[in-house]
Amino acid sequence: MDKKLIMEKRTLGKNGLQVSALGLGCMGLSFGYGPATDKNDAIDLIQKAVDSGITFFDTAECYGPFTNEALLGEALLPVRNEVVIASKFGFEDGDSKKGLDSRPERIKIVVEQSLQRLRTDRIDLFYQHRTDPNVPIEEVAGTIGELIREGKILHWGLSEAGTETIRRAHAEQPLAALQSEYSLFYREPETSIIPLLEELGIGFVPFSPLGKGFLTGAINDKTNFDATDFRNIVPRFSEENRKANQALVTYLQQIAAEKEASPAQVALAWLLAQKPWIVPIPGTTKQHRLAENIGALDLSLSPQELQQIEKAAAAIPIHGARYPEALQNRVGK
Repeated sequence: MDKKLIMEKRTLGKNGLQVSALGLGCMGLSFGYGPATDKNDAIDLIQKAVDSGITFFDTAECYGPFTNEALLGEALLPVRNEVVIASKFGFEDGDSKKGLDSRPERIKIVVEQSLQRLRTDRIDLFYQHRTDPNVPIEEVAGTIGELIREGKILHWGLSEAGTETIRRAHAEQPLAALQSEYSLFYREPETSIIPLLEELGIGFVPFSPLGKGFLTGAINDKTNFDATDFRNIVPRFSEENRKANQALVTYLQQIAAEKEASPAQVALAWLLAQKPWIVPIPGTTKQHRLAENIGALDLSLSPQELQQIEKAAAAIPIHGARYPEALQNRVGK
């Protein structure tokens, strides 16, 4: 590995979990966006991220399932003590196509299996992937508390949870972070989630900060996704909606041209400017995209420019739901 660069750090939660201002979402290397990346190429990309100053890596048992954790474990083994690994539990048998399962006994099994795949003795940040309506969140939090006392996990978080669940979980066992979708393409968290996180001192880790790739400008109504790409079932990515939503990308392209940046960099810089405790985790399979995303940290948007983007984006309607109905039922609980 080359000499590592130092990236600005941000803190998630009140217990001092320090991470790079930009993380790397690793799901797409194994799962969700078409065929898995060649293993050696994926390891190269992860190690390039480390060399570029990224210290925060996001995975889950259900990505693959299981292969993504194993990939990360191998890639990060040489630098394990220099990085923060986040993983997730909450699906039956670790398979996101099955039902939810956050029973205490299941959580304890997942931790042991994830530790083995990640080749480590602790998970830095362990999220409940989706709220399980069959297991009271206090029971989940209590189990997490036990695992923290055992040193198997250091911090915990929720993913796509609603305000009531966040409050109840945090009261039982303080949360370091909430991971949910947030970008110029999906701004619902601004209504009640972000104010609650600010009140409680919980960090926010936006996934899909580039709108599942849409805000990069590389996708249009003519784009054909691989048969295994889950965007095929996302209403917002229907051909008709991609055409309608192009207005937002066109606007970002205009700002990017003025700033000598890319649309992705403008979208990430806007997100980073929202709160000092927001840490986006864009995913990519390409080294040039990784470098482009990191370049967003050098893009400074003035208060006037942020206001201008805010005003223009608010006036552009976004067409299509972000999840098909069956998946939408799992979020915001």
